[in-house]
Formats: sequence, structure tokens, C-alpha cells
Amino acid sequence: MIGQTSVLVILVQLIDRVPRVPSSRRGPGRPKVYADQLFLKAVVIMVVRHLHTVHELLTVLAEPTAEMRALRQLLTVNGQFPTRRTWERRLQALPDTLPAQIGCLVRLIQPWATCGRAVALDSTVLRARGGVWHQKDRAVGVVPHTAIDTEAHWTKSGWHGWIYGWKLHLAATVAAVWIPLAAELTAANHADTEVAPDLLCRLPPEVRIILGDRHYNTPALQALCNEDERILVTTQYGRYPHRDAGVEVRRVFHKLRSVTIENFNEQFKGLFDGHGQVPTKGLTNTRRFALGAVLVYQLLVWYRFEHGLDLRVGLKACLKAA
Repeated sequence: MIGQTSVLVILVQLIDRVPRVPSSRRGPGRPKVYADQLFLKAVVIMVVRHLHTVHELLTVLAEPTAEMRALRQLLTVNGQFPTRRTWERRLQALPDTLPAQIGCLVRLIQPWATCGRAVALDSTVLRARGGVWHQKDRAVGVVPHTAIDTEAHWTKSGWHGWIYGWKLHLAATVAAVWIPLAAELTAANHADTEVAPDLLCRLPPEVRIILGDRHYNTPALQALCNEDERILVTTQYGRYPHRDAGVEVRRVFHKLRSVTIENFNEQFKGLFDGHGQVPTKGLTNTRRFALGAVLVYQLLVWYRFEHGLDLRVGLKACLKAA
């Protein structure tokens, strides 16, 4: 039986149960008063409630409602609430820790109990906020208007043509339940093969098969998978139909990958309004939004898993009700 506590408060409370990412060695200066977990909670609130600046976050938290009082309590340590400057500084640094945090959370859901140990690699493009920066203007360093996000870049999509924006790189389970295991966000001009080694290094050891399209068919990725005793299955180069040994097995895997990762990308964009322009500007803020959304997706699946709810149907309604 689910209690009367709001879904948002429950998702924020789950952060306390997520394994902590080992922090890097602290440099000179004052020690941290607030743990990174506190700012992860703030990111969950910002993603669910569509708050994209510190001002919006603090303004909403200041509202005198029961839910906001509960959330303020979860963001308070020993009676102390972070100052605006602390919020700005720590949320600015948080995106660098999100990829590792995303990799930790999957241990709590254990998707391998009922499915094969295969993972699909892919990337999906997100449009930049504020319009496009045409190459003729970029070449001479001219920014036609201040709304343009100059940290984004161009890429060509096979479905949508040229897009100016960002690229969200994902590794997700190939199973009845789609769970992202690793994620990273870059400018759209970064090739998938540049980011794939980092994604592979963050995958749990249970993963045995890596599925990818032709972009991932490189000797470097093949060597990396061989080193970790994993099997890399990708689309082959050359004219169709292929007649080499193993073509029928690859066909099964490719169909499974396509159904999984393509549907997950669409579901993810539908949940977090990713079909239009992103709501943030700049690499740091957009990484916080996109990777924070991946974290919220994981928390949502975990929450529904613990309450015996469907892990595929009803996610958007649940998130809207949070």
C-alpha cells in the first residue's frame, strides 16, 4: 500500500539509499559542509518540477505547502540550509559526478535476474535552446543573437537531417524493462565511438554482450570488449545481403537492439519533453538536465519496482503526478 507522501518526496528520499560515488581527493580550501547527495536531491526536484535555475528552485521551495516543507527538511543538514551561492557553486560542479552515480543505481534493481545480460549502445540528439548557429557565422565568430547556445554543435541525423544541439549517449539493458546503465552528454559533433569506451568502462561486470550499430564497429571497441571478455555485435560493413557465418544470429540481435534502444529513446524524450529544444543553455546546465533526467528515470523505475507496479506502462502519468 502506497502512503500519502507525494511521489516527488519519495523519489528524493530514495537518494539517501543510493550507493555513494567515491569522491576524489579533496584539494585545498574549506571542507564540504554538505554532501553531494543533498544536491542530487535538488536535481531530482528540478527535473521533475521543470526548474532550471537556482532562483526557480529556491522560489518554489519557499512556498508554504506541506510538500515544500517536507522537501526543505530533506535539504537541511543540522538545521542549516545552503545559501544561494552554495547552491550555484555545487550544482555547477555536480554534472561531473552524475555519470558515475547513474552507474551505481542499477545494482539496486538487479535487471539480470530475469533477462539476458546484453546491453545496447546508442545516442540520441537533443536540440539546443535558442536557435541555431550557422556554420558561416561560426566560421567568422559572429553570433547573430544572444539566445544562441554557442557551446552546442551540429550533427546529421539519418531521420531528421542536420540538427544543432547535443547528443545524449546511452547504454541500456536489452530486456523487458529498459534501464539505462551508463550515460553521457556531449555537443552533437562528438562521434559515438569517442564516448563509447567511457560508457563501456562504467558497465557492471554482469554485462556479457554489447549491441551496437555500424558506428560502433571499430577495432578499438572490439579490442576493449575482448579485454573485458565481452562480445561486441554490430552491423557489418559491405553490401547486403551479408552471407558470412553468424549473419542470422546478428539479425536477431540487431532486431532486439532496435526494438529496445529506439523505443527507450522515444519513451525517455516523451517523459522529459525531449522532442523540442532543451530548456537549458550551456554544456554544464544541459548535462545537469539530461543526466539528471536519466537519474530520475532510474529512480522512477526503482520506486515502481519496490511497489510492485508496471515498469513499462504508466511511467509518464506517475511522473506527472509527482
